[in-house]
Amino acid sequence: MTEEALFDLASNTPEAWRAASFDRGITDFCDASKLTPANVSNGSPGCGCSSRSATASSCRRSVAGRVTCAGGSKMSRLSAEGVRVLLVEDEPEIAHFVTAGLREEGYVAEHAADGARGWARLAGEPWDVVLLDWWLPGLDGLTLLKRFRAINATTPVIFLTARDAVSDRVRGLDAGAEDYLCKPFAFEELLARVRSLTRRLDRQPVATLTRGDVTLDFEAQRATRGGKRLDLTAKEFALLALFLRHPDAALSRARIYEQVWDEEYDGLSNTLAVHVGELRRKLEAHGPRLVHTVRGVGYALRDGDA
Repeated sequence: MTEEALFDLASNTPEAWRAASFDRGITDFCDASKLTPANVSNGSPGCGCSSRSATASSCRRSVAGRVTCAGGSKMSRLSAEGVRVLLVEDEPEIAHFVTAGLREEGYVAEHAADGARGWARLAGEPWDVVLLDWWLPGLDGLTLLKRFRAINATTPVIFLTARDAVSDRVRGLDAGAEDYLCKPFAFEELLARVRSLTRRLDRQPVATLTRGDVTLDFEAQRATRGGKRLDLTAKEFALLALFLRHPDAALSRARIYEQVWDEEYDGLSNTLAVHVGELRRKLEAHGPRLVHTVRGVGYALRDGDA
């Protein structure tokens, strides 16, 4: 399989538009011009992603791994720092290009080459996003996904597979996958889908979050430590929620700023430092330090000294 064949987007819809749509919060994308009874009934997904006759994409990853068009912004690369992605894929070429590309963008990308090794890593390590092939030696991707969902209902999974029939897409999504991307695909669109899923995970509504003696009640908009109420501003509340969603993880300043302020971090503003300082002061009025500075990266919520 050539690199060009691997990363050409098999759709008439420009991948730059698709990637930009995911970055703006669109959760799915379909080329409506291809939604016809004929292409749905003959087994195509109906959105154009299974077409093999599309012209070469104008936006490809070169041998050096550079994105020549619609590449990730500085903010997207920085906000990827610390995000752990597992790729379970048996084709060495695909595995190399995807993991190398993800690492270039700042992700912590790891690879498992078959179902057994994929299951060992899924069951034994924490992940933020899983990229899963369907056809795998040993345990197939669908079986792997069902097993994973039995022990983990929240980590998002994207199927990356050549199985492009509507029935396969439905089976994958019904088994617990959050997204489904047909091969061949544009790397830029894969990045946008990963970014979309990590944003949704950070903003996923829950009733409460707890770490040690710290609790956030979202319905009551109440924060406590050791049973004592913390008088937090809206931004401090959002900051603490982000830390509680990712305990022990070193979160980059760019990722925190993007999630809490929904803006690009310019590296100069002291807004984040001021808010972290105030959050620390209020937390430490009722116990030892929890929010620690991680030199060269950002901040982490950890027990004890860090």
